[in-house]
Amino acid sequence: QVQLVESGGGLVQAGGSLRLSCAASGRTSSSYVMGWFRQAPGKEREFVAAISWSGGSTNYADSVRGRFTISRDNTKNTVYLQMSSLKPEGTAVYSCAARYGVRLRVVAEEYMYWGQGTQVTVSS
Repeated sequence: QVQLVESGGGLVQAGGSLRLSCAASGRTSSSYVMGWFRQAPGKEREFVAAISWSGGSTNYADSVRGRFTISRDNTKNTVYLQMSSLKPEGTAVYSCAARYGVRLRVVAEEYMYWGQGTQVTVSS
């Protein structure tokens, strides 16, 4: 199993930046894809970004492409989400997730392990 713990959320003004981190522990010796998802109040959880084990492949939701950057440091078993030009509609609980394999899936149900989430609030 893989345990995931997010950090870095908080309150930021529109146009500002935040960097989220997700630390993994447990069975981290196997190759796994990492993803970030978010869920706003009253809305369904949505895909934000995903990254391959090597970090060489990434995928982004259209709504964040060009503003968010996903990266990972396997020596630290940590994945990051650098968020810039934040918008009020980006207010949500952001969760990281892991799945074994190589495909950068965008469907939450295809990820096996989840963190508890971190709140990001963007004020207008």
